[in-house]
Amino acid sequence: MSNVEGNNVNRRLMGSVVLFCVGVFMGALDNGIISAALTTLIDSFDVTATWGSWTVTIYTLGMAISIPIVGKMSDKYGIKKLFLIEIFLFGLGSLLVASSFNFGMFLVARLIQSLGGGGIFIIASSYILRSFPVEKQGGALGMLGAMHGIASVLGPNAGSFILSVTGSWHWLFLINIPIAVILLILGFKVIQDPEMDDAVQKTDWAGIGLLSFALLSLMYSFTLLEGVDLLESMASPEFLLFAGAGIVLLVALGFVERRMEASRDVDPLLPVTLLRDASYRWTLVLALLSGAILASVIFIPAYIEQYLGVDRNLSGYWVTPLAIASGVGAGAGGAVVDRRGPIQALLVATVLTVIGFLLFPLWVNSLWQMVVASCLVGVGFGFMLGAPINVLAAEKAGNQKGIALATSSLLRQIGMTLAPTVYAGFIARSFLNLEDTIKKKMEDANIPVGGNMAHPTGEEMDVAAMQEAFDKIPDPTVREILSSSLHEAVETGYSGLFYASTTVAIAMLLAVILLGLVRRKAARQEA
Repeated sequence: MSNVEGNNVNRRLMGSVVLFCVGVFMGALDNGIISAALTTLIDSFDVTATWGSWTVTIYTLGMAISIPIVGKMSDKYGIKKLFLIEIFLFGLGSLLVASSFNFGMFLVARLIQSLGGGGIFIIASSYILRSFPVEKQGGALGMLGAMHGIASVLGPNAGSFILSVTGSWHWLFLINIPIAVILLILGFKVIQDPEMDDAVQKTDWAGIGLLSFALLSLMYSFTLLEGVDLLESMASPEFLLFAGAGIVLLVALGFVERRMEASRDVDPLLPVTLLRDASYRWTLVLALLSGAILASVIFIPAYIEQYLGVDRNLSGYWVTPLAIASGVGAGAGGAVVDRRGPIQALLVATVLTVIGFLLFPLWVNSLWQMVVASCLVGVGFGFMLGAPINVLAAEKAGNQKGIALATSSLLRQIGMTLAPTVYAGFIARSFLNLEDTIKKKMEDANIPVGGNMAHPTGEEMDVAAMQEAFDKIPDPTVREILSSSLHEAVETGYSGLFYASTTVAIAMLLAVILLGLVRRKAARQEA
C-alpha cells in the first residue's frame, strides 16, 4: 500500500471514529438528559410519579434488549448497516417522543428510541476492534469511552440548560433529529465495513425471543426493588414472579444455545464457546462491577446539594470537573492499554476509584475537597470506559466481537440498574431515623417534643426545604438540634453510599488481580 493510499485509509478510519463518537455522545446524553425534565413531563401528561418513572424505566428495558441483539446482528450483517439502522431508529424515536400527544405514545416512542440508542456504543467498539491495528485500539476506544463518560455525567445538566433556554421539554428530543440526519448521510458515505466472514448460517430467532423476554422480565423485576426494605421487596410475590420467570427463561436459553452450537445451520445468539473461557467469564464480572461503580456517580449532584449546601440550580454544574476527569481518564486508559495492556489499565482505574470514593466520607467537607475526590473517581471510571474491558471481551472473540462486546455491555447495564437501589437505600434509611434522632436530642436537652414529624423517605426528602423551615424556628436551641440532626442524617446516608461504592471498587480490584492470574496461567499452558 502506498503512502497516499495509507493516508486515505487512516483518514477514513478516523472519520468513521468521529461519527461513532458523535453517535455515542448523542445516545449516552439522552439516557441522562430526561432526568432534568421528569417533573415537567409528569405535569405535562398529568400522570403520577410512579408512571413518570417509566420514562426512564422503558428506556433501560429497551437498551437491555437491544444490546445483545444488535451486537449479534452486527457480526452477521455488517457494522455499517447496523449503525445506520440504529441511528435511524434513534432519530425516529426522538421525533415520535417530541410529537407525542399522550403518555402511551410517549412510552412507545421512548422504547423505539432506546432500541436505536442501545447498540451504538457496541457497534462503534466492534468497528474499532476489527479495523484498527492492536497498538492503536486502546486510544480509539478511549475516545469512545470519553464521549460516553462525559455525556453520561453531563446529561442532567444539559437537560436543565435546554429546559431553561427553550421552556419546553420537546426540545430535549428535537435536537437529536438534525444530528441523526447528519450521521445517516455521513455514515453512508464514510463508513466502510471491515472484512468479515460470510454470514451463511440462519439467525437464531428462538434465542433472540428467549433472551428478549428473559431480560425484559429480569430488568422489570429490578425496578420493583426498594432500597429501604431491599430484602422485603425481594420477597414480594411480584418480584419473585418476574425474577423467577427471567431465570427460567435464561436456563431455557442455555439449553437452546447449546443445541444451536451443535448445529451447523443456525448461528447461536450467545457466544457459547467464549462463555466456557475463564478469562471471558471474569471479564463479564468486571463489566458488572464497573456498571455498579458508574451508577454511584448519579448521586454526586444530590450530595453536593444536600451535604455541602450548594443551591440546587448550581449543584449540577459542580459535576463538570468529574465529567472532564472521566474524559481525560478514558483517553489515558486507552493509552495505557496500548502500551501496558488492559490489566494494568484496570489496576490503575480501580486503585484511583477506591481512593476517590474513600475520600468522600473520610475527608470531604468543602467544595474544593469534593472536586479533588470526584476527579479521582472520574479518572478512575474513565479508565474503565471504552478500552480495557472491551479489549478483554473481544480478545478471543474472533468473528464474534459484536456479541462478545454486547454481552459484557449488557452485564454493565445490569450493574447500573441494580446498584442505584442499593445505594439509595443508605440515604433513605438514614432519613427514616431522623425523627428518632431529633426526639432523643430534644429529650436530652429537656425540651418538650410537640407533635410528630413525618417519616421522610429518600425520594421525598427535600433537605433544602427542611433546612429553610428549621431556620425560621425562633428558639436557637431547637433550631440547632433540628439542623444538626438533619446534617447528621445526610452525612450518615451518603457515607454509607460511598462506603458501599468503595466496597464494589475493592471487589473489582480483586477481580482484576484474579483475572491477571488466570491469564498468566492460560499463557503458561499455551506455551
